[in-house]
Amino acid sequence: MLERTRIHAALFAAAIAVVAPSVQAQNATDWIANTYGTLAAHVGNTARSMWVSPEGVIYTSSMWDEYEGGVAIYQNGKSLGSIGSHGEFQGSAITGNTTSIFAALQYSTSYGSGAVGRYNRATKARDLLIQVSAANNQPRVDVVTGLATAGSLLYASDFYGNRVRVFTTNGVWQRDIGVQSPGALALDRAGNVWVAQKSEGAVVGFSPAGALLNTIRLPGGSRPSALYFDASSGQLMVGDEGPDMNIKRYTLSRTPTLAGTFGVRGGYLDTTKGIKGQVGAQRFTRVAGIGKDTAGNLYVLNNPWGGSWDLGRDGGTDVQAYDPAGALRWTLQSLNFEGVAAPDPATDGTLFYGGTNIYSGSAGGTFVANTVDPFAYPSDPRININDTQRDEHFGQLVAVGANRILVASGQNPPIFYFFHFNAANGYIAIPDASIPGPAFQTSLRVTHGFSIDSKGGVWAGLDKTGNIYHYPLTGFDASGKPSWEAGVPIRIPASIEPLTRIVYLADSDTMLLAQGIAGSTDWTAIGTRIEVYHGWLAGNTTVPNPVIELPSTGAKAIDAAGNYLFVGYWFSGISGPARPNIDAFSLTTGKLDATLVNTRPATVDASSAIDSMYGIRAYLRSTGEYVVTKNNVKGNSITVYRWTP
Repeated sequence: MLERTRIHAALFAAAIAVVAPSVQAQNATDWIANTYGTLAAHVGNTARSMWVSPEGVIYTSSMWDEYEGGVAIYQNGKSLGSIGSHGEFQGSAITGNTTSIFAALQYSTSYGSGAVGRYNRATKARDLLIQVSAANNQPRVDVVTGLATAGSLLYASDFYGNRVRVFTTNGVWQRDIGVQSPGALALDRAGNVWVAQKSEGAVVGFSPAGALLNTIRLPGGSRPSALYFDASSGQLMVGDEGPDMNIKRYTLSRTPTLAGTFGVRGGYLDTTKGIKGQVGAQRFTRVAGIGKDTAGNLYVLNNPWGGSWDLGRDGGTDVQAYDPAGALRWTLQSLNFEGVAAPDPATDGTLFYGGTNIYSGSAGGTFVANTVDPFAYPSDPRININDTQRDEHFGQLVAVGANRILVASGQNPPIFYFFHFNAANGYIAIPDASIPGPAFQTSLRVTHGFSIDSKGGVWAGLDKTGNIYHYPLTGFDASGKPSWEAGVPIRIPASIEPLTRIVYLADSDTMLLAQGIAGSTDWTAIGTRIEVYHGWLAGNTTVPNPVIELPSTGAKAIDAAGNYLFVGYWFSGISGPARPNIDAFSLTTGKLDATLVNTRPATVDASSAIDSMYGIRAYLRSTGEYVVTKNNVKGNSITVYRWTP
């Protein structure tokens, strides 16, 4: 990403220039995937650790937030601002005391990895840097995996050093406690330190001097991911990222015993109290943080499943607040960063499917489901840390009869992954195939456009072939898994070379082809020429009518529905302002009929430029209303435009 360009654009937001038609669209603007729609109030991106102060101020840490600091601050369901810069923190660990916040820092060329920063809670300024680990050359992984404070002491898990390091809160080293692969930390009222060993399914307790006290063996398959000592009950709370997906409570007697649990056993994958994949009250995903305030309110940070090696693009932020009786009070959710969700044809556009999450509603929407099951499908590419893409949060969806096919991809993808759904698995997307891959009998990257049409047919411009390959859908097996015929090559028209985007509308047999930029090495860029072929499968693959000439360069993402092509833009030049609006071109005349603009700037931010190849999705509802979704990087949300011509 060209971050410097984005910052420049933000500084000159008041000078945003838009190429607009003579008539603005009478559209409505909305958003989903974030509790709040404005930049000032938005919930921060992909929080992976949390500390809660006694007065109920929540601090979460993220590896990356495009618009604000990586440590976000909340209270009573509202944002109180942030600390630091957007790429300053690793997100893996955070703690605090009455005066300071301590957070694991992201890799830096000046101090490497494995460092912790101390920040003044009042001024928000960093006033100390503590080098915790000797593993200072790990730019993409978590090195400091747990932090906790007690009085004047700071405890830090040095994962690669196989030790918990003890410092004063002023950064003076005191001692080390040897423990294999340490993770989350908690300190009880006696000063004993409890260390989660996620891969071992255990929590180990040590005395203040470092002597081994106890080992809590969690049930088979458990992965302790968060710890909190509840002083009011004298119990240790353990967030379990394993199949139970709940919080376990242990009494800390000579022999710690399980005293109870909080949360539905199985979490979002439970089928006794909901649909598999369904999120909601006590239906936890990955429990990444636990905290309480002095009023007895419990706060749980979930990190929904998704994301690969880029930890700033995991499944999102989901903070849930519960009263002392266990009733859900409110949630804070940020579920999209670099991704988009497609309106679901099976529900006439009332559900939206992203690459990993499902949403509904308006004004922030409702987080319906997380579609990843890491236990049934551990090789799901959406959670493969060695995957070639940084994430697969861009969703494309078609409904063929009673069957849905989800295609998930990354920001600028050369590969696309296919999933299906069935009744037994509820909202879980079951991995099927990829292109390139054996199911499509090719190892060539998709560099000249991709489309899945409403009949399930796949269209792909394979690298260096000069052809568009059409893979017709042959049907579904009893489980709902789709299959396709062998690819049929169709020569790319010379007039549209180099080809960079494909959109095929099966209902009208209309093909749209977008030209790239001749001589450019950027195969993701769109030029200014888009050709429309009516009757493509009927045989018209050479005579476009109309030809759409975009009024300027900078187009980045396109989609089409009904009789309109929708175009989203990047910046006006390398250092110019963002172009946030969506243009609608008629597929009959080729003319620019309307521009979709932000109609609610006080409550909805729609100012992000698009820097992704498939960052918009379009759907024509049965009512005649067009629904267009756009990736909003700055607001960690998805902008929704509704327009009836």
